[in-house]
Amino acid sequence: MRPLPSLARLGRSLLLVAVVAGQPGLASSLVAWRLSRQGLELRTIPDVQLKAYLQAGSAGQGPRVWVDFPGEPSRTRSLAGPSPVREVRIGRPNSDTTRLVVEFAPGIELDPQELRLVGTSRDRWRMEFKTLAKSFGNGQGNGLALSLGEGDFDAPTGLIPRREPQVIIGTLFPTSSVPLSPSSLPVVPVGRFKVVIDPGHGGPDPGAVGIGGLRETDVVLDVCLQVAQLLQARGVQVLMTRTTEVDVDLPPRVALANSSRADAFVSVHANALSRYRPDVNGIESFYFEEAGRPSRTLAAALQQQMLSISPGSPDRGVKPARFFVIRRTVMPSTLVEMGFVTGALDAPRLADAAYRRRMALALATGILNFLQAQ
Repeated sequence: MRPLPSLARLGRSLLLVAVVAGQPGLASSLVAWRLSRQGLELRTIPDVQLKAYLQAGSAGQGPRVWVDFPGEPSRTRSLAGPSPVREVRIGRPNSDTTRLVVEFAPGIELDPQELRLVGTSRDRWRMEFKTLAKSFGNGQGNGLALSLGEGDFDAPTGLIPRREPQVIIGTLFPTSSVPLSPSSLPVVPVGRFKVVIDPGHGGPDPGAVGIGGLRETDVVLDVCLQVAQLLQARGVQVLMTRTTEVDVDLPPRVALANSSRADAFVSVHANALSRYRPDVNGIESFYFEEAGRPSRTLAAALQQQMLSISPGSPDRGVKPARFFVIRRTVMPSTLVEMGFVTGALDAPRLADAAYRRRMALALATGILNFLQAQ
């Protein structure tokens, strides 16, 4: 997790509460939790700091709120929740973190402006869901009609002094510009622009292979085909360096782009590191520095949109590089890495079809935003 200034680019899907570095080998600092008429209530060890996130829902999937606690859970588990909660999960995203996820039913909407995680004492926390309370409470807007939890929440605080409620949240980020449907994509003049989309690797070259056998080529081809369809629906002419699992060398990819006189070239990849480093995750975009070619602007536009649909993914930055496909193309070009197929956070997302759809929308949005400014 990077310092606060770099997180400001992550969009509405991220709600930052506090940042803490966990210590490997420690037991979970989450002692008890419950969902009640007051919302989500937590009991922790004293004076712990937390991280909390909101991920907006999508087609077929409701929004999720999750909170990360230092220390490892004794076991992972999931509990079915009463409406409007679909499920509560206790997980272990890495070796020193406990994650509590509250997933709501599809169609539920949470207002980020109303979400706050509040410390009510040195070991108690509360997050109210005011919008849901009005819809699912007793009609008076004073609570949720559900009860679910684990642990001894009502144990006495003992000698720990209580304090006045304090909002721990530092910043609530603005609404993301990534649309939730193709109809909300940015508009450009029909027939004016041409874009080359380059799915990395292919055929006998699967690229990186990560957790659960997740192959880079499968991820990038799926996302790129969707990006092409989204751009075409906005009247952009799209050329692809490949549309199936075939092996295309680097020079033909560049030759296709240069001969087409395209307005932008986007090469899409997924990153990887050793399978022994699942802690390494993040999104990054590359460009080749050349006077008069706004490649950095294109790379930054895509980086911003990818981060906005990837809460918690580290921002690895927009960087100059000398990759062949962006160095030898003559139009604004970028090579993007959507995440690590070997990363404990990124890999499950990249393997998820719904997330890949959001990624396609994010990339299409970034490309269209760039074209709008040309």
